[in-house]
Amino acid sequence: MALIVAKFGGTSVASPERIKNVAKRLIAMRERGDEVVAVVSAMGKTTDELMSLANAINTAPPARELDRLLSTGEQVSMTLLAMALEAAGHRAMSFTGRQAGIRTNDFHNKAKIAQVHNDRVKKALEAGYIPVVAGFQGIDELGDITTLGRGGSDTTAVAIAWGIDADVCEIYSDVDGVYTTDPRVAPRARKLDAISYDDMLELSSAGSGVLQSRAVEFARKWNVVIHARSAFSDANGTYIKEDPQMEEAVITGIAHDTSEVKVTIRGVPDSTGVAARVFSALAESMVNVDMIIQNISEDGITDISFTCPEADLGRAESTLDGILSEIGAREYEVDKDIAKVSIVGTGMKSSPGVSAKAFSTLGDDRINILAISTSPIRLSMVVDAAQATQAVQCLHTAFGLDSESVFEETQLSAEEIAAKMQKGR
Repeated sequence: MALIVAKFGGTSVASPERIKNVAKRLIAMRERGDEVVAVVSAMGKTTDELMSLANAINTAPPARELDRLLSTGEQVSMTLLAMALEAAGHRAMSFTGRQAGIRTNDFHNKAKIAQVHNDRVKKALEAGYIPVVAGFQGIDELGDITTLGRGGSDTTAVAIAWGIDADVCEIYSDVDGVYTTDPRVAPRARKLDAISYDDMLELSSAGSGVLQSRAVEFARKWNVVIHARSAFSDANGTYIKEDPQMEEAVITGIAHDTSEVKVTIRGVPDSTGVAARVFSALAESMVNVDMIIQNISEDGITDISFTCPEADLGRAESTLDGILSEIGAREYEVDKDIAKVSIVGTGMKSSPGVSAKAFSTLGDDRINILAISTSPIRLSMVVDAAQATQAVQCLHTAFGLDSESVFEETQLSAEEIAAKMQKGR
């Protein structure tokens, strides 16, 4: 018997039929002798729709009120799933983030988990219920609802798994595991049976959309085993764990991210403390700076560029507007037409020549590199957004990651999904 936390994404609970299918999967786990806690995201595009409603009322909605609004999406799906389980003859009990004991800091819209107290969830399990927890949300010290940012339900699930000492945290979505790259971009991408925390964290941070990077970081810190798998199949997906027997591939995968922008500050005095003033101010505004590039100084003047998520651009612009004259810079420019392409592999740290091979591969394909950053297991390059797909494909081939088969994406109806799941069992 295993204790499982099973998280289902928005696509998995996008309609009453799909919610009923999730209930069937949870019941199947119970009937084979496992204990299970479900964590759910909002139905389909609910979060986007709620965000649109907020913007229709106020183009700059207060963060506290926005969190209260957005948190309702998960509360709808959790109660509907609990109802579906009860209708199928199994006792269920739904919990908001607060009721599940998810305590966070007070930074609205992007809160971080500070404490986990899962006593009520444990008691529900002991009493024979299937607990259903709303993902993406928690509560701060003042009792205000907070949300954990995009993909935050993954982090909720990992936190619950740690809090109840679960054997595995299963993350169900519309993809069947972690691939060497996005198979919609490179159709010969291979699905990985297992991947280390470090490699998965780098891939997630670099733009791979399978798991939220904070969820992987939490799992690595507390040694929570994650199983990323499809909500529409019983096949094994990809295990994210630390296993000394796992072979360290030179290159594990390639990620790309088109959601970042490049900001260039022009005419910056090349003097001590200026860069510190810029990036301290950005940090205070919670702007997540990624790459930083400073040009060679000419006549005591230089340019400083950095990349950040487009979602943080408004805060970045407000910050720069406030300090531009203070630091004596001339202006700043924003380039939204960029993409970050990252090569990730634990084996890179002991394999020279990876950077040279990547640069020559892109050069042969006439892809210009606008910026570069590295870590011991990651090489990231900024290219023109229009060349992102070409860059991923040529690098994937150059580093021997192509499989013999070609990935074929399919869109299944609710009826087809139900039939596929039934057949799998």
